[in-house]
Amino acid sequence: MRLNVDGLLVYFPYDYIYPEQFSYMLELKRGLDAKGHIMLEMPSGTGKTVSLLALIIAYLHNKPVELTKLIYCSRTIPELEKVLEELRKLLAFYKKEVQEEVNFVGLALSSRKNLCIHPEVSGERDGKVVDARCHALTAPHIRERHSDDSSVPVCSFYEQFDAHGRDTMLPNGVYNLDDLKNYCTEKGFCPYFFARWAIQQANIVVYSYHYLLDPKIAEIVSKEMPRNAVVVFDEAHNIDNICIDSMSVKITRKLIDRCQTSVQTLESELDRLRDENSSKLEGEYQSLVEGLRQAQERRETEQILANPVL
Repeated sequence: MRLNVDGLLVYFPYDYIYPEQFSYMLELKRGLDAKGHIMLEMPSGTGKTVSLLALIIAYLHNKPVELTKLIYCSRTIPELEKVLEELRKLLAFYKKEVQEEVNFVGLALSSRKNLCIHPEVSGERDGKVVDARCHALTAPHIRERHSDDSSVPVCSFYEQFDAHGRDTMLPNGVYNLDDLKNYCTEKGFCPYFFARWAIQQANIVVYSYHYLLDPKIAEIVSKEMPRNAVVVFDEAHNIDNICIDSMSVKITRKLIDRCQTSVQTLESELDRLRDENSSKLEGEYQSLVEGLRQAQERRETEQILANPVL
């Protein structure tokens, strides 16, 4: 179905559209034209996602200078996958209607836990454990040690990505998490790090709220996003909880015990270094005094030997 939404040609991949969907797209179009913020609400099950995608994709297609990227923030993995499937249907309909290749790349980004393909690390169920084990294989100091000692383990998928991944352009299409893992498995790349790099070239990026709202994560992942991008927060009533979670620190008894153990270990190490350095400094001081004494003796001997009477 082709729609004229306030002068914008919109391709809608279904044979019927609710009046509420058209009104939704109309208000969204006005918000994009005004380059402002807009809050829209529709009941569940009324086609909100496809209406939003259809209008914004049309805007990207017809006004590529004004709008270059869609950043779609979703809350859960099932919601993320649903958005990508609607996007896949929409772009397939575009290709059918316009009879030409649609130059769009839609990409999902999720955590290491959901994207890792390392045979050992990917078997872990705890996301924090996956992050820690990934870091232990990809950290710069680990890779530097590996260059000197090949027995130090590193991640072959990350090494392959680092060597060739940044020169690889992702073909047009829509990539959910499984698609991304399959593509990177064929290439030998790490899907997580490849996705982090590829979101810069993608036209549509779908990821969790945290990638924009958590300052620590956003600084790493989203700081290069263009200013003429449109950001969509799906289920936006969850934003306050996400912000609270991002800026909160959970302190448990186990964490306190580990901190106490670490402090005791640090204290013991400082005492050891203090004693070691004290002995070392004492030895250096004695060597310095002895060296000064010997130098003084040599000077006195030279003065005596230089006496013309002798």
